[in-house]
Amino acid sequence: MKRLTGVTLMALLISACSKEEPPPEPVRPVLFVEVKPQAEESLGRFAGNIAARYESTLGFRVSGRIAQRSVDVGAEVKKGDMLAVLDPTDQQNQVRSTQGDLARVEAQLINAQANARRQQELFDRGVGAQAALDVAVTDLKTSQSSFDQSKAALQQAKDQLSYSELRTDHDAVVTQWKVEAGQVVSAGEQVVTLARPDIKEAVIDLPGPLAEQLPNDVVFKVASQLEPDINTTATLRELEPQAESTTRTRRARLTLADTPPSFRLGTAISVTLSSAIEPRIELPLTALQEVDGKQQIWIVDTQNQTVSPRLVQVVSRNTDSVVLAGGVKGGERVVTAGVNSLKPGQKVKVDKDSPR
Repeated sequence: MKRLTGVTLMALLISACSKEEPPPEPVRPVLFVEVKPQAEESLGRFAGNIAARYESTLGFRVSGRIAQRSVDVGAEVKKGDMLAVLDPTDQQNQVRSTQGDLARVEAQLINAQANARRQQELFDRGVGAQAALDVAVTDLKTSQSSFDQSKAALQQAKDQLSYSELRTDHDAVVTQWKVEAGQVVSAGEQVVTLARPDIKEAVIDLPGPLAEQLPNDVVFKVASQLEPDINTTATLRELEPQAESTTRTRRARLTLADTPPSFRLGTAISVTLSSAIEPRIELPLTALQEVDGKQQIWIVDTQNQTVSPRLVQVVSRNTDSVVLAGGVKGGERVVTAGVNSLKPGQKVKVDKDSPR
C-alpha cells in the first residue's frame, strides 16, 4: 500500500513538472497622436504674393521716340530720378523758334515804346497831333501783347522740352516697362509702372463660392513660402466684386498686421484661412474601431504603458479623419495604428517617433 502511494505521488510530481506556464502577453508597439482640441476651422490655403498697395503708371506728356531707358525692372528709384528720355530734337527746335519770335517782338516793343515816348513829348510841347499819339499808344499796347504772348510761348516750349524727360515724383520700385528704347509713343501712353514700397499688402485669388461666403470672423495667416516660420496675420481690405473670366476667382487684397523685412515686393506667400468654431476633437480615421455597433478608441496610459478602450460619439468623418463629440480630453494619447490587435490592459511600447 505504501509502495502504491509513493508511486502515485511521483506520478503527480512528474505531471506537474510537465505543465509549462503560459507565455506573457507580447508588448505591442503602437503609434499614437496627442489629442489637441481644435477651436478653429480651416477654410483652405492659397498661394499669393506681396504687392504694393499703391501703384502708378507713368507716361510722357508729349509724343516722341524713346531715346533711352535709364533703369530696369526691380530698380529702386528716388524722387526726381530719371526714368526715360525722348529724342528732344523737335522740342529743342521749337524752343529755338520761339526764342527767335520773342527776340523779334521784343525789338518791335522797344521801337513802339520809343515812338510812344516821342509822340507824348511832342504832344506835351503842343507840336504833336493827338491822332499820332493815339496811334503810337495803340502800337505800344499791341507790341506789349505780342511780347507777352511770345514770352509765354517760349515758356511753353521749354516746358515741352522738359516733358521729354520722364522722372519719378516719389520713391518707388520699377515693376514693369511697357515700352522699349526706340519705340515711338504718344502723349499719355502708358510707359512704366512704379510701386511704392512703404505700404505692402498680400494678394491672393479666392474661389468664387468661398469668396461669397467668407465669415465675418475669418482670420488670414500669411507666411513666406520659403521661410514658413516668418508669418503674420492679415485682414481683408478689398475683395474684387467680379470674378476673373477664365479662372472664376476673385482677387483679395489683405492688410498685414506686421510687415517682416523678408516680405519684399513679389515675395511668394502662403495664406491660410480659418474661422472660429466650437472646440472639437479631430483624430485620424485609423484611430476609430467599431465593436458591436459602437465606436471606440484606445487610450494609452503613459504611466503603466497599457491601453484601454473608450466609447466615443462620432460627429462626422471623411476619408482621412473623424470628428468626435467629446469623450477624450486634450493631452491624452490615442492609438492610431493596429487598434484591432489590442486588448484591454495590454502592455504597449510607445513609438518615440509617433506623431504628436
